[in-house]
Amino acid sequence: MNHLSDLLKLFATTYRHKSLLRYMDRTAEERWHEWTGEQLTEHAMLAAQALVRAGVKPGDCVALYTQNMMEGIITELGLMAIRAVCVPLYATCSPEQVAFITEHASIQLILVGEQFQYNNVYPLLATHPTLRHMVILDERVVRDPSDERSEYFDTFLSMGDAMPYETEVRAQLGAGTPDETAVIIYTSGTTGTPKGVQITHHMILTQVERHQNLFPTLGDHDVSVNFLPLSHVFEKLWVYYCLATGIKVAVVTYPKRIMELMPQIRPTVMCNVPRYWEKVYQGVQEHIERSKPVMQRIYRKALRVGHKYHIGYRIHGLKAPWGLRISNAFYRYTVFYILKRVLGLERGRFFPTAGAPLSNEINEFLQSAGFNIVVGYGLSESAATVSCYLPGHYVIGSVGEVVPGVEVRIDPETQEIQLRGDTITPGYYHNDEANATAFTEDGWFRTGDAGRLEGRTLYYTERIKELYKTSNGKYIAPQQVEALLSSSPLIEQCAVVADQRKFVAALIYPNYEQLRRRLRERGQETLADLPTAELAQRSEVCDMLLSHIEPLQAHLAGFEKVKRIALLAEPFTIEAGTLTPTLKLKRKAILEQYAELIEKLYL
Repeated sequence: MNHLSDLLKLFATTYRHKSLLRYMDRTAEERWHEWTGEQLTEHAMLAAQALVRAGVKPGDCVALYTQNMMEGIITELGLMAIRAVCVPLYATCSPEQVAFITEHASIQLILVGEQFQYNNVYPLLATHPTLRHMVILDERVVRDPSDERSEYFDTFLSMGDAMPYETEVRAQLGAGTPDETAVIIYTSGTTGTPKGVQITHHMILTQVERHQNLFPTLGDHDVSVNFLPLSHVFEKLWVYYCLATGIKVAVVTYPKRIMELMPQIRPTVMCNVPRYWEKVYQGVQEHIERSKPVMQRIYRKALRVGHKYHIGYRIHGLKAPWGLRISNAFYRYTVFYILKRVLGLERGRFFPTAGAPLSNEINEFLQSAGFNIVVGYGLSESAATVSCYLPGHYVIGSVGEVVPGVEVRIDPETQEIQLRGDTITPGYYHNDEANATAFTEDGWFRTGDAGRLEGRTLYYTERIKELYKTSNGKYIAPQQVEALLSSSPLIEQCAVVADQRKFVAALIYPNYEQLRRRLRERGQETLADLPTAELAQRSEVCDMLLSHIEPLQAHLAGFEKVKRIALLAEPFTIEAGTLTPTLKLKRKAILEQYAELIEKLYL
């Protein structure tokens, strides 16, 4: 394949009768439906014709401002068919962000998912001259009485079902070239203005083929689940890979329902971010702690055997002794199977994870329980994967082996990870200033991430701009410390503070349900019954949590350990401006919003 429009031919032939897409309808019954490759092609062609009817031409930018929805996927495939450009926006984007991107990318048409997105876009129809039209995916959205420039998706689709539009679409099929821009992903950015990362058809298809070669055992017998936002490069590339490989994709619109829906989907493969696995780890640990003593002993014995088998042998590509293989198989099909079935993951066999550090403790625990976690590293600018765990051998603590076709070097002065290869972006859209600083004089892309390379094994340290330097001159990698603390079932969120300070401190938003349970177990009923705002202020609770996290920090150097903490009554959120749409901490905003509280930590 040379162009993403070639996928439609693949769907209509090789996967004609294969179920490729599964989605839940929006009725009260919430029924699941499935489309074959043939049905997916038919709907994508209708979407392409509707886009032509709306005046979209090759090279035009069309925005998808929505949660994950089946309609969004077929529209994107339609955009590829007519050689237009897809600009996915996070469903949580603010009106200001949407307005900026609409103007910057000269968006011609925008598809919105629900009422929140509609309300944010409708005023732009009057203020942004390039924006001609809006399409509403969810039929439950209530339009403004004076709205004459939007229509519902079903109407939009049906209006394109005419011969002239089909003729135009077929004229574009096969006319595209690999170097055309397929997608522009605007980085959410922990600071500054979003930048539009251009991703070409060649970049995406190269990654698809590369992963098919790296993981040949995955194929049309597998089922994946799509619940990370399709505006996230990891999920975007993963879904393209799945569809091109014949892997059925189950679309989940609301990520908060993933634990509830997982037993209905029962995926065999799934890409995810570490936060999901932290939740799984915390849930399993809680389940073990609340079990009867005899079951606790069984669980811990199973984990010891699993650790010896997986961490001692499997991840190194070594064959375990016969007795250990038998013991591990016994626990795999009994204890671990029961745990996985509760999570809907009993069929799971391949779980790529990236986007943030996953603590070694959680990684080893999950591997020991038989979860095949495949840690990787990548960026929007690299069309996702730069490195990942490869079958047969990998190192816990690393982000895997650099994949074939990508070159990595480490800047000797800054330890910056720099990249070169045919999956690296040609540049940021309409942003000469950013492009001038993004590449070195000899053409390597600057990731802004610090790391090290041992052979072809890559280690990620931290965002260079986020490395803290204490007043004693010691460097702290906050993400690594935060990942350690977040592995605790008592801690929901954590932000480390250390820059130009004499020691490391942390702002912690606890899991208050778990915290209250722990207090009651200690006989502190009165404390447990306090309102959250009061509980967060109590010094004895801070002291208890400090004691609790001490073992988690055991292997850290003294200067890296958190010495003081403050508890927050409210979590970091996108709405409060303290999280990006990809749920990364906006450190500058946190330092500003909690400046007074932080100062008290250093008195």
